[in-house]
Amino acid sequence: MKFPDVISLSYRTIRSNRLRTGITVSIIALGIAALIGIRTAIEAMTQKFTESFSSMGANGFSIRYKPSWQVNFNRGVVKEDTRKRKQKKSNTDKRITREQAESFKENFRFPAQVGLSFSGKRNSTITYNTKKTGPNVYILGGDENYLDLNGYSVAYGRNIGVKDVSSGALVCLIGKDVAVKLFGDDNLEKPVDRIVRVNNIALRVIGTLNPKGSTLGRSWDNCIVTSYINVQRFFPNSDNASFSIGVKVPDVKFLQSGIGEAQGVFRPLRRLTSLEEDNFVVDKSDSFVEMLLRQLSMLTIAALVIGFITLVGAAIGLMNIMLVAVSERTKEIGLVKAIGGKQQNIRQQFLYESVIISLLGAVFGIIAGILLGNIVSLLMNTGFVVPWGWVAFGVFICSIVGLGAGLYPALKASRLNPIEALRYE
Repeated sequence: MKFPDVISLSYRTIRSNRLRTGITVSIIALGIAALIGIRTAIEAMTQKFTESFSSMGANGFSIRYKPSWQVNFNRGVVKEDTRKRKQKKSNTDKRITREQAESFKENFRFPAQVGLSFSGKRNSTITYNTKKTGPNVYILGGDENYLDLNGYSVAYGRNIGVKDVSSGALVCLIGKDVAVKLFGDDNLEKPVDRIVRVNNIALRVIGTLNPKGSTLGRSWDNCIVTSYINVQRFFPNSDNASFSIGVKVPDVKFLQSGIGEAQGVFRPLRRLTSLEEDNFVVDKSDSFVEMLLRQLSMLTIAALVIGFITLVGAAIGLMNIMLVAVSERTKEIGLVKAIGGKQQNIRQQFLYESVIISLLGAVFGIIAGILLGNIVSLLMNTGFVVPWGWVAFGVFICSIVGLGAGLYPALKASRLNPIEALRYE
């Protein structure tokens, strides 16, 4: 028998047992769909995280407050005398104050862009005449450099200026979601110079922001930006909220020296001695992405475990089906041998049947996994994602499963005695 004849005979045999084949294909497809689906979703999330958290670029870093629990967690168990331990404890868990942040900006002489920020309430309601938003608008406080350091840009109007910050002028910029909700259309020029009320505080809109998108269900456009002085005065998120400092150096080659200079300037402002560790955190702009990607890698391991367990079960089921097929077609095998069929032809037929069933499961599983994974991509407004490397890996694994499950039944069928096979009932 020639190769096309063996393939054709194997395919016809599979079609004649549709129910049994369909069940096995479904089991295999389930394992591959879990693997490909999770990997597709992870790649979509990775793409969105990279876009959202790396808006400052590779040449930026931020300085933020370091809680005492994080200090203890990072340090682990350290033997030291009681006096030093008390001294360090007294300098931990201290929020970055406005005076410290402004002093850093004034004294940081490194050639870099520095911006101060102060997060406000996350459940504010914005009103304009009779229209109002839901109680879910984020109030962001910053200075004249806040937009550039956080990936925002002005669509119409102007940015917050130095005088606006120093004088505490009651002005703001609004995101696209807020503009559409209050003014009814996508014309981002319409809100400029209008007066909106934020929790009953009147602010004049001096500009609107270009759309930035969303991450993990949070829209970055459902926000209002004003000076950090206004946020601290009228909209603080809590009584002991902390300032954050963003720094952007002109080139990535100056990043490490910029971080060293920033630590040298900020440590005296935090009243730290040479023996004390930093009670603030310096984060590179891509550190958030790296941290999240490490967390997402755990999902890949989970997908591999689920896929492996499912494929092992599918391989056992497939082998069982092939052994049943050998018993059912014993007389057919004897007839093939009687008319000159070789053991090689019998082995090939059963192996090809097993591999075809397994690859059918791979095809349906890959399609289902890509479609399910791209639901996440659709929700995050990223492009259509196809993890080609994992698709190839899924096809390879299913080929191995098909060969492994079909090898023993194929050998058993090829070794049947033709005379006994013909007499089999």
